[in-house]
Amino acid sequence: MRKITAVFLTVFMMGVLSACGSRAEEPASRQIYAMDTVMMVNAYGKSGEAAVEETEQTLYQLEALLSRTQEKSQVSALNRSAGEPVELDEELEQLIETAADYTHATGGAFDITIAPVADAWGFTTDHQRVPNQAELQALLERVGMEHVHLKNGTGMVDAGTEIDLGGIAKGYASDRVAQIYAANDVPRGMVYLGGNVLAWGDRPDGTPWRVGIQDPAAPENPEALVGVLQLRDAFAITSGGYQRFFEENGKRYHHILNPETGCPAESGLTSVTVVADKTDGNGTMCDALSTALFIMGEERALDYWRAHAGAFDLVLVTKDGRVVVTEGLAGRFTAAEGGAYSYETVS
Repeated sequence: MRKITAVFLTVFMMGVLSACGSRAEEPASRQIYAMDTVMMVNAYGKSGEAAVEETEQTLYQLEALLSRTQEKSQVSALNRSAGEPVELDEELEQLIETAADYTHATGGAFDITIAPVADAWGFTTDHQRVPNQAELQALLERVGMEHVHLKNGTGMVDAGTEIDLGGIAKGYASDRVAQIYAANDVPRGMVYLGGNVLAWGDRPDGTPWRVGIQDPAAPENPEALVGVLQLRDAFAITSGGYQRFFEENGKRYHHILNPETGCPAESGLTSVTVVADKTDGNGTMCDALSTALFIMGEERALDYWRAHAGAFDLVLVTKDGRVVVTEGLAGRFTAAEGGAYSYETVS
């Protein structure tokens, strides 16, 4: 099952339409298809249209640079390198280095070299399958950032290793959009990059943007939420096993793979939302951590959050029907009414 792009689309429209209750200020808005995702962008102010136009062009440029599926991209060239150096733009080299930093910081839970394993499962195609253990073990021998080599504007990967920046690229793109909005003096806006949200400023009525968190138990119903975040100047990025999956012999297999086992992570979590302020680099951080903390599970995710106090906050949805909210979001999270979940705030 392909990733459900409607998850935050309804939430995006919730924020935009409620903000436009007054016709005094209209945003420049655009729907964009890039990075295999439907994206929605709006920006208010005199330079709103210019910011949206620059955002669209930047997203296409990033796709051409970072896509693993575009044959002419530098990532594709790197994946074909098989030990022979290829030239890399500084931007791509720095992003790979950032990904390596998150691999180290999360004890390997985030790893861009999991790509061949994802291919074996068919998550990058429409032909999913369950690979056998021998096949997975052979592929896992080529997983790990030690197989990626960068030096002075060039890079190469060992034979059999490939990278996929899908777990960090949209978060990085949201950082780039924030830079564009700042440079154009955009006072407010809402950006949705396929589950990656940037709430820029506040709404025209002065209230925070409302960003919903999808109920993982009802992925086909975008109106089914576990709660709503009220955000200003913040990134909110969600990863969940409900977004892309297939079923075989009565068992469900989702696309978030544990780099240690090569199998879908069985962490007791069904979704992780990471929230941080709009500081440059935080979009990238939220994207990487939403995947890593999902793999790590509730206890380790909360330990990681406590060890990085103040850097970000979390909303964890668990398989046993709980919604766990870290204390930094306590005043900005509203639980959905009438649902089956229990709610708790942790410190």
